[in-house]
Amino acid sequence: MTDSASAAPRVTVVGMDGRRLSDDSRWALGECRIIAGAARHLDAVADLVAPGAELLTLGGLAPALDRIAAATAPAAVLASGDPGFFGIVRALRERGLDPDVHPAVSSVAAAFARVGLPWDDAVVLSAHGRAASGRSVRRALAAALAHPKAAVLTAPGTAGPEAFVGPLLRAGRTVHVAQRLAAPDESVVEAGPADADRTDWAHPNVVLAVDPDRAVAPAMAWMPGHQGAPDGWALPEDAFEHRASMVTKPEVRAFALARLAPRPGTVVWDVGACSGSVAVECARFGAHAIAFEQNAEDCARIRANALAHGVHVDVREGRLPEAFPEPDTPGATGITGTTGAGGALAPDAVFLGGGDDRVAAEAVHRFRPERVVVALASVDRVAGVHALLTGAGYRVEGTQLQASRLAPLPNGSLRLAAANPVTLVCGTAAPGGT
Repeated sequence: MTDSASAAPRVTVVGMDGRRLSDDSRWALGECRIIAGAARHLDAVADLVAPGAELLTLGGLAPALDRIAAATAPAAVLASGDPGFFGIVRALRERGLDPDVHPAVSSVAAAFARVGLPWDDAVVLSAHGRAASGRSVRRALAAALAHPKAAVLTAPGTAGPEAFVGPLLRAGRTVHVAQRLAAPDESVVEAGPADADRTDWAHPNVVLAVDPDRAVAPAMAWMPGHQGAPDGWALPEDAFEHRASMVTKPEVRAFALARLAPRPGTVVWDVGACSGSVAVECARFGAHAIAFEQNAEDCARIRANALAHGVHVDVREGRLPEAFPEPDTPGATGITGTTGAGGALAPDAVFLGGGDDRVAAEAVHRFRPERVVVALASVDRVAGVHALLTGAGYRVEGTQLQASRLAPLPNGSLRLAAANPVTLVCGTAAPGGT
């Protein structure tokens, strides 16, 4: 027995992963007079519980935590895996408790171990517990689609594997569903097309999604998952393949990125994408970027630009606005309005670099994104776009950008070379509105 076990703490949290508990954990459970946990966990420690100890089977979490917070006798909570990783420790700390934690192997670590992959370069996403809402599922799916390696902690119902498997398979990911890890009926399944609509997955489970071309990062990750802000943005035109200078200029792109606010868990549409420079830059910030473009050669350029910058951009080729998905058709996630018939996630933000007023109206009225940025070379369209956004309930601002860049003169001195002016009209949804 170690010194840490010489006196029982008021609340002990014991992680369980199917292996024999440590001596410290076993001693702590023997000293506790209240023990809370799932039925399977309580059964597993039945021989360690002191006679007369009160056992609380976790159904609703709040009543058990209230009982523990009010108790004067030593108490324990049993949890799966590492209870400090998307686990019960957070809820206990929120109640002012200072638990002694005995972690086990986390379900994410165990899942990646089962498929033989490193996970220091994976993003870990939660769709369970209090986060199990339609918005959080959509946010988790967007982040999983935007990153080459992801683990999703799921929950029964709309946040189960059925919300993720189909869209991830269609995006070309290798998908595993690790069910009831460390239990006698553990199962780790590599999902195939026949599993896209399955709803009979065993819980608890973890969904792993891996881009087969980037299953192992070319260099060791220095920070798990998303690597933070890129090392530069508003990249120069020559960082992208483009057709006859049909590329959003860096000065305009910098302003647009500030208003679009791309980040992990968001979906950004680049409409009339041409070179896809805006979509690529949004993807570099960790957003799930979808580029709509009707020119087949430009679509190929977008894919090449995304590959060159090491990001994923979902390219949708087709005439606009017909290429937009249907917003109110339940997609593979089972959440109305999350995906359209074409499987595209509805946008949090839309950049309109191409397309006419009808395209802009369709994007705004049909999908109601939180943020809209419209780049206009023609001043004739400014008033119409401003009226469109204002009428749809957005807070609207407009800025004309006319950059002048340093350029050399024949005598070796410098001049300012003016670029064509562009007006950006930006709309932000009012709280509780759009």
